[in-house]
Parts: sequence; structure tokens; C-alpha cells
Amino acid sequence: MFTLAQLTSFVAVAEELHFTRAAERLNMTQPPLSRQIQLLENELGVHLLDRTNRTVRLTPAGRAFLIEARRILRQSEHAALAVRRVSTGEAGAIAVGFTAASAYSALGDLLETARAALPGVEILLQELVTRDQLKALSEGSLDLGLIRPSTTGADLTSRTAVREGLLAALPAGHPLAALEGPMRIEDFDGEDFLMYSPIEARYFHELLISIFRIARARPVFTQYLTQVHSILALVNGGWGIALVPETAARMRYGGVVFRQVGLPDPNPVELDLVWRRNNDNPALHALLRHL
Repeated sequence: MFTLAQLTSFVAVAEELHFTRAAERLNMTQPPLSRQIQLLENELGVHLLDRTNRTVRLTPAGRAFLIEARRILRQSEHAALAVRRVSTGEAGAIAVGFTAASAYSALGDLLETARAALPGVEILLQELVTRDQLKALSEGSLDLGLIRPSTTGADLTSRTAVREGLLAALPAGHPLAALEGPMRIEDFDGEDFLMYSPIEARYFHELLISIFRIARARPVFTQYLTQVHSILALVNGGWGIALVPETAARMRYGGVVFRQVGLPDPNPVELDLVWRRNNDNPALHALLRHL
């Protein structure tokens, strides 16, 4: 099979129609250049050039092969460029996991940053709860996770992406929805409350249990749910009240009223970026530098 060096030599001679000028163009002497052309012709089994002491001309086969030789050389250059871009993180793909709630906060900023700073990198999105993201990160099927703080394990590392507050979500006709000023946690005492699942939404479950315990408030947990949008849908239907991240107010439900809540920590809700320590994807590390 012919080599790229042979193709480069042939294209130079075909374009210059002069062996000495082609050799100078390639920074080589004429004998090895002639040898490259001879090897190429032997490999193809055709004469590509008619050579005399005074002239060099392309044969019909040479004219046809010049088109293909240029195309192959362009493709090889593109391939080399693509490999270099992947190695520097300018190209490639990043598999990103996110929770439903994070789609309304950090995910948008992450995608905007990736699009502006790394336009050649493809972002592959997977909506997963925190527990499933941690599993996928450890297994290597995810490069980056947007998850609530959790025990990540020795193979994972993390940093905070977003901190935000909590809002009360109430049916529009609920008595607490009409009160003025921020709500108190004590106002939730005895109220029908849509709670987060202790398994699939463990972070929010434990956060709210801690908040209620400190305030000595005892809501009546009527349902245990995983996703914020599911909780808001039930609030909208009048099935209870809830506490949701501030960014959840971007979800539009006509029958839901959002109210501020006084908390000792005004921004108790955290969202982390998590990735595997030994992940060797250059595009991931390029993105992390920009985030």
C-alpha cells in the first residue's frame, strides 16, 4: 500500500511539474523524491508521470490520481487535527448526568459554558437521580454529574456548583398563601406536606427533616415523592404544601404560590459537580477549567 510520504511527493511533483522545484518545496534532495514516485507507481501498477530531460507531464492516470491523492492528504490532515483537538479537550464528548431540579439551575449555565468555550465538544445528557449518577460515575458511563451532596467514595471528587434557598410552594387557595411576609418553619406544623422520598431523594428528605426538627415543627407527610416537578404538580392539585429549591419557581403552575421562608441558613440547598478522579477524558477537564 502506498504511503502518505509517497502521496505528498507525487502531489508536489504534479503541481510543480519539475522535480528540482518539488524537492526544494519538500526540503529534500531529488534522488529520494524520484524514488518515492517510483515506489508509488510500482504500487499502483501505472505510470503517473511522463518524464524527459526537459519536461514532466501528468499521464491521464496521473491526472485522475492527483484528485484522489489531494483528497486523501486533506483527510489525513483533518484526522490529525481532530486527534490533536481531542487530546487538548477541544473536541470529543462528555457524558453529563443531571437531576430534574438541576435542569432549572446549574445545567443551563454548564451547557452555555460548554457551547461558548468548547464548541467542538458534544454534551451527552442523562437525567438520573443522585444515587444512579454516583453508580454511573464509578462505572465510567458518566463523565460528570450534577448531584446533591452525598458520600462520593474514594474514586470520586466534587466541588460546589450552586447554593440556593428554599421556597414554600402552596396551593393558590391555601390560607398560608395569603399571609404577608416570609413564612416561618413553625407555620408548617400540622399541615399536609408533600415530602421527598427517603431513598430516591435522600438529600432533600434529610435536609427537611433536620430543618423541621430544629424548629420543632411536625407537618403531616401525606406523600413521598422523588422529583420536584411531581411535588409541584400535586401542590397545584391541592394535595398539600411543600418546600422546594428556589429555582423550582421557574416551573410554571397556575395554581401554585411561592413564598419566602425564614431559615437560619438562607441557602441550605447545594448542588455539586462530581467526577471520577482518574477520568482521562481531556474534554471533561477542559470543561471543568471553564466552569
